[in-house]
Amino acid sequence: MTKILVAYFSATGTTARVAHALAETAGADLYAITPAVPYTAADLNWHDKKSRSSLEMADAASRPAIAGELPDAAAYDAVFVGFPIWWYQAPRIIETFIQARDFSGKTLIPFATSGGSPLGESGAILEKLCPGGRWLAGRRLNAGVTERELRDWLKQLGLGEGR
Repeated sequence: MTKILVAYFSATGTTARVAHALAETAGADLYAITPAVPYTAADLNWHDKKSRSSLEMADAASRPAIAGELPDAAAYDAVFVGFPIWWYQAPRIIETFIQARDFSGKTLIPFATSGGSPLGESGAILEKLCPGGRWLAGRRLNAGVTERELRDWLKQLGLGEGR
């Protein structure tokens, strides 16, 4: 049986809801990637070029710190990595997470929530940061994704029937 982790960052709760549904459907463990310094509404104002999120996304070397203990990557065969789309890619805290653990030999699957933006280059960017992992094509999931859609996706990925 494949041991699965659903790790996610959620700024507004949308990605968290999707991650919880995915973990339940897959029978997976769940890990919230929580920033050491929480984001405020002002930090998330993408209209403000000086907001925290805007500055982080403009700096490819930015790696926001993660609060608490990170999961043991060795305990898992597959890791779903979830995030909202920021500036057409994964937020920098996802890059922090990917670089903080050795995912060599693991199957990694990105998923994103967005009102309409695709994953863009997120998967390719993350794969470059973690070349030892086996990256599968990711998917954008709507806030209203159904259990059936999640089960079908798990089957397509070869990760079983789900619960």
